[in-house]
Amino acid sequence: MRKADVITTRICTLNEALHRLGQWRITGKTVAFTNGVFDILHRGHIFSLSQAAAEADYLVVGLNSDASTKRLKGDSRPVNDEQSRALVLAGLIMVDMVVIFEEDTPLNLITTLKPDVLVKGGDYTLEQIVGAKEVIAAGGKVIINPIVEGFSTTGIIQRMSS
Repeated sequence: MRKADVITTRICTLNEALHRLGQWRITGKTVAFTNGVFDILHRGHIFSLSQAAAEADYLVVGLNSDASTKRLKGDSRPVNDEQSRALVLAGLIMVDMVVIFEEDTPLNLITTLKPDVLVKGGDYTLEQIVGAKEVIAAGGKVIINPIVEGFSTTGIIQRMSS
């Protein structure tokens, strides 16, 4: 298989993700999870994903669906559709799996996948992180990474509109 052919195999349904995580865990590997919209990928996203990947053997990214993104961000979002966003994320070296979720939060995804480490950006507190108490109760840990100031999709869109 050519290296580029592997990219689409990293985009999984929830059932596929459960199966693959089971295979990883049999070999004693750990799984980190982070999530977001990742609409227009920028330096802040790359930093955050790299930091998340450093926390475990594998990184799973929960990706808000188009419908979920519209509910959270408004009718003008997402700029890029969910399949495009998933493909870009799956093409990143530090991302091992992408799972699209329809809900407004990744709670169902987190409680189903049971990651060893839940990672979010520094603009959240532990109490605000969806799934934090569930991951901790299952023996996992929650990591809050610093954000890269001055980089946001909203800011990029505003600059493009000016």
